Amino acid sequence: MTRSAWGHAVSLDDINGKVAIVGIGETEYTKVSGRSVTEIGAKAAERAIEDAGLQPTDIDGLAYSGAFPGFGVPEFHDHFGTSHDMWTTPWGGGMAWAGTVPYVAARAIANREASYILNVFGVAWASERAQMTGGPGEVHATQTAKQNLEVPFGWFPQPVYFATIMRRYMHEHSTSREEFGALAVTLREHANLTPGSVFHAKSLTMQQYLDAPMLADPLCLYDSCPISDGGGAFIVTSAERARDLKQAPVIVLGVGEGYSATGTNWSQQREFTKTPQIFSSPGAFAMAGLGPSDVDVLCCYDPFTVVSLMQIEDMRFCEPGEAGQLALQGHLRFDSGRLPYNTHGGLLSHAYVLGIAHCIELVKQLRGSASAQVEDCRVGVYGGYTGHMASTLVLGTDR
Repeated sequence: MTRSAWGHAVSLDDINGKVAIVGIGETEYTKVSGRSVTEIGAKAAERAIEDAGLQPTDIDGLAYSGAFPGFGVPEFHDHFGTSHDMWTTPWGGGMAWAGTVPYVAARAIANREASYILNVFGVAWASERAQMTGGPGEVHATQTAKQNLEVPFGWFPQPVYFATIMRRYMHEHSTSREEFGALAVTLREHANLTPGSVFHAKSLTMQQYLDAPMLADPLCLYDSCPISDGGGAFIVTSAERARDLKQAPVIVLGVGEGYSATGTNWSQQREFTKTPQIFSSPGAFAMAGLGPSDVDVLCCYDPFTVVSLMQIEDMRFCEPGEAGQLALQGHLRFDSGRLPYNTHGGLLSHAYVLGIAHCIELVKQLRGSASAQVEDCRVGVYGGYTGHMASTLVLGTDR
């Protein structure tokens, strides 16, 4: 385990080439839909199983989010009419855990606890928003430290946190609003190419970005992701079994996991304009035997534009303060050849389903079936993020 004054990396066993993603499924991505998280999870699971060419009875492992549950073993059996025993873990779903669940699955497969593990995650926050305090900020409102040390001073919810971080980032690197705007415009262009995105066929220009209302200065409307309904699922199995299935396998090459010492209390973080990707990504790249220059497509959890820029830098795709210029110069576009980024549109323009769609997009890119397809795509990386935790998942293909 590698530590510093403000965070640490978790030491993980080498699983390079041992497991693969063999099936993906996603639901419709919408605004208010009236669907429940259980309904969303069931549909995503159904489509992932079909995509893999499997039957529900083949699935003997289920991963879900313990933080945001909604589709567990009882719901699986109720939907599919099954009753078999299933290995299960709450260390899955979306966010950073979408990046680490292949590692958890690999351990279970190696221990012969399961053979085909389904990871499911759904969100119905657009439909549930009326019952939530501060939208997704409700989760933070329940935390004692935030209730007493942050909320009374007006530092709540998430847009306010990241407006503060964004202002500090701009001060440290002389970053212009146009650099953040270039990222937002690029991701909207990618969403326009992706038929299932919430913002499909809804353009965004730089002038629209600059004229948009401020949520919390300097963070404007288009620096922040929308609230959506939707979800996805993917299936992990051994590399050996994967070669006999319907789809070309997407091989797990490396996994990394890192944490900040202060948890979700960002006000206390020493490195205010950094993310735990500093700790997560080196181990994932080392396990994969690759480096940032080998990556064909990058998908990072992007609730706000500044989080994208910080992760791109912390993962060593460029020097600190340079990610905005990559966006401004067009190097993050899917057809740039430099660093195609969030080629489906990301949380900012595709759908706010907390990272599960990012992983599905990478599988599509590596299969060669994405809407905004990157030419000759062979290595894809997911950067998961929850604020206090980051994950890095390196995927490859034999295609």
